[in-house]
Amino acid sequence: ILNYDIMARFRRRTCIILLLFILFICSIMMALKTLRPDRAGFGDPFGLGLLPEFQQRTVLLDSKQNSLNRAQGESVTRVSNLHSIAVNTMKASMSPVKKLEEELSPPNYNFHIFYYSWYGNPQFDGKYIHWNHPLLPHWDPKIANNYPKGRHNPPEDIGANFYPELGSYSSKDPTVIEAHMKQMRSASTGVIVLSWYPPGMADENGEPTDDLVPVVLDYAHKYNLKVTFHIEPYKDRDDRSMYHNVKYIIDKYGSHPAFYRHKTSTGRLLPMFYVYDSYVTIPEIWANLLTVSGSQSIRNTPYDALFIALLVEERHKHDIHRSGFDGMYTYFATNGFSYGSSHHNWASLKAFCDSNNLMFIPSVGPGYIDTSIRPWNNHNTRNRVNGKYYETAFSAALLVRPEIISITSFNEWHEGTQIEKAVPKRTGQVVYLDYKPHKPNVYLELTQKWSEKYRKEQEQWLM
Repeated sequence: ILNYDIMARFRRRTCIILLLFILFICSIMMALKTLRPDRAGFGDPFGLGLLPEFQQRTVLLDSKQNSLNRAQGESVTRVSNLHSIAVNTMKASMSPVKKLEEELSPPNYNFHIFYYSWYGNPQFDGKYIHWNHPLLPHWDPKIANNYPKGRHNPPEDIGANFYPELGSYSSKDPTVIEAHMKQMRSASTGVIVLSWYPPGMADENGEPTDDLVPVVLDYAHKYNLKVTFHIEPYKDRDDRSMYHNVKYIIDKYGSHPAFYRHKTSTGRLLPMFYVYDSYVTIPEIWANLLTVSGSQSIRNTPYDALFIALLVEERHKHDIHRSGFDGMYTYFATNGFSYGSSHHNWASLKAFCDSNNLMFIPSVGPGYIDTSIRPWNNHNTRNRVNGKYYETAFSAALLVRPEIISITSFNEWHEGTQIEKAVPKRTGQVVYLDYKPHKPNVYLELTQKWSEKYRKEQEQWLM
């Protein structure tokens, strides 16, 4: 009995020692797993130093992107170098593309997604761009005085209510562009609607981005995506300047394999242009460009295209028809904000378009919140309800059987309409919203789900 008791205690002690040893090994492995390079943080998008090939690319880019120089010669050189780096990176990574194609859902070219390339950071642009967005004052001074003023201070404090998984990134970073293309492709979208200003022009908080278009096209092509253009309301936009800018886009980018052309009911393949804030210009000016008899007509020329106007108020549908546009889209992700963005009006708008040979392109969004830049605009916030708001919008869009659905947006972070991956983040100044209890890719997955549903339903419509 004594020997048995000694042996039992020995075995117990051996098990305890063995268990402690296993726990010690596990703790070491976990510690090693959580180690990060000094530069891997949100200031350096998503710890990109950990990714293969990035360190080598960063050395090259850092030497060329320290500050933004407006001198044309230096700007062209820098963009040329950036483009060549992107091309070399693409060539090095083309081998796994076939495998990637097998893993990703096929692109749906009837799902168009709005994309913004206006973000910048010190590493690639010499300063923060758009992440440091100012707080916009209310137009009524009495109301404006009740809200804070100033600018955001990245990387901890950015002009958004959510925080990107890639951090306060630069739209010029080839690694970021590729990550975006992969996310959009994983969502089974097919056409990127790229926010565009003419060369040398930009929105009031940004810098010119036209030089970035070739890189976006190249990476889009790698993922079998297409690119069309969302023409912003640049200074002095009218029939003449639009003619020249459409000609510029088609001449410069029209031969690229990623340049989007839409097949019309008559079998023609035509470029497509979304025209933001089109209602600001009177129908008579648009008619000069968009009707066959117009003094500046683009119709039946090599630069003819499909032009899609923004519908905000109900009366705009008649203006759009009179202007010679080919269709309308609703853009805003806030159900009820405008006549066009209100889901219950989509059926009557679709009927109007059908009877006037126009395309109706409803815009769906995952939610809306812009109080990081418009702190007085709480009443237009639309809660995401863990994805239910997004699915309700898709359901409403499918009910009207549209030829195309547009998505607002991939990465309009200022207005909280993004489906790009976002992560939880808390700083001393702010607690950012996030997608919990879901993962950062939940809205990409929901988009992919509805893309497949749209495909199946469209097959039934066509039968």
